[in-house]
Amino acid sequence: MTPRLRRRIGFEIELMAPPGRSRRSLAYDLAGRVGGRIRPVWHSDSEPSLVPGLGRFLHLTQGFEVLRADGSPLCTLVDDITLLDGLEPRTPAPPGWYRILSDDPRLLSLLAARCDPGAPLAGVLDPVADLWGVHPELVADVWRLDDPSGATIALASPQGAERERPCEIVTPPLAENHAAALEELLEPARELGFTVPHEAAVHLHLDGAPFRSPRALANVVLLFAHWREPLRALLQTNPACRRLAPLPPALVAAASAAAPDRDSLRKAADEGELTKYFDVNLTQLLTDRPVRDTVEIRILPGAITADDIVNRAALVELLLDRCEDPEPFPVAPTGNVSAQTALLMEIAAESLARAD
Repeated sequence: MTPRLRRRIGFEIELMAPPGRSRRSLAYDLAGRVGGRIRPVWHSDSEPSLVPGLGRFLHLTQGFEVLRADGSPLCTLVDDITLLDGLEPRTPAPPGWYRILSDDPRLLSLLAARCDPGAPLAGVLDPVADLWGVHPELVADVWRLDDPSGATIALASPQGAERERPCEIVTPPLAENHAAALEELLEPARELGFTVPHEAAVHLHLDGAPFRSPRALANVVLLFAHWREPLRALLQTNPACRRLAPLPPALVAAASAAAPDRDSLRKAADEGELTKYFDVNLTQLLTDRPVRDTVEIRILPGAITADDIVNRAALVELLLDRCEDPEPFPVAPTGNVSAQTALLMEIAAESLARAD
C-alpha cells in the first residue's frame, strides 16, 4: 500500500525520451489527455565554458509548460544538463531546437524576459536587439548579438547532441493525492518509451516555513550531515547522480551548538560556500527574500512510477517531522550503516506514531 503524504510537495523527476522523441512529445501528449495546451517557456542553467578566462556559460533552453483546460498548471518539462549518458554528442540539432547563451546573469534575465521561447531561431534575439538599436548577425549557424561597442550580449545557436531528449518533469506543489497526480504524468511517459536516465534523481520541494526557526533548521542540517550514509542507503541514492555533496563542516558545527541562532547559521553557510548543489538545498531558508520558499531534498534516486517516489518521499517526510521537535536531532552512533539505518527507521516510526 502506498503511504499518504501530508505535506505540500513539489516534485522534480528526471527522465529520458527515446530517440526520435523529446520533452515536447510528452508535453503534447499530456496536454491532449487533459484537453489542455502547452506554452513554451525558458529554462535557465549554467555549464562549464571552453573559452579561456570564462568559468561558465549561462544559457536558456526550451521548455514547455502544460496547462489544463481551465488554465491551471499540470507540469513543466525542461532540460537537465546533468543527463548525458546515452546521448550522441555529434547529432545535429532537430528543426526548431536551439538555446541562448550569455556570460552575465543580468543579461540572461533580460533575455528571458524579452525573448519569446516559441520564436524561431532567426528572430528570437530581435526584441533585445531593438533595445540597443542593433541587429543580430548570423555567423555560420549562430546568431550573435553585439552591443554598439562590439561587446557580445548573447548567442543563439542550434542545440544538437540530442539535448531535446532529457526531460525533467517539474510539478506544481501538490497538497493531496500525490501518487495519483504523479501517475497522471508518469504513465504517459512510460507509454511513450521514456526511461530513467543513468544519472537520474528525484527532487522534493517541501514548504520551507516549518524549518525557518533556528532549531528546526539546525535539525535538518544534523539529519543530513550525521546520517548521510544511512540516509543514502535507505533512499537508494543514485551514485551516478551529479551535483550532490555533504553539507559544509562550518554549517554542521554551527548547527551542533547548544542553542543555534539564525545569524551563526547564515555566517557558517557563507563560510562554507553553501549553494543548492548539496544533498539538501537549504539556500532558500537562509535568506529573507526566498525565490522559492522551500527546502529541497536532492538524494532520491530516479524513478518512473509514482509508488517508488511516494514511498521514499514518505520516509523523508517522517524524518523531517522529527526535525520540527524542539530537541536536537540525535547524532548517529558509530557502527555499521545497517545498524544506523535501523535506528533511522525507528525515528521515522516514532514520528508516524505521533502523526497517527
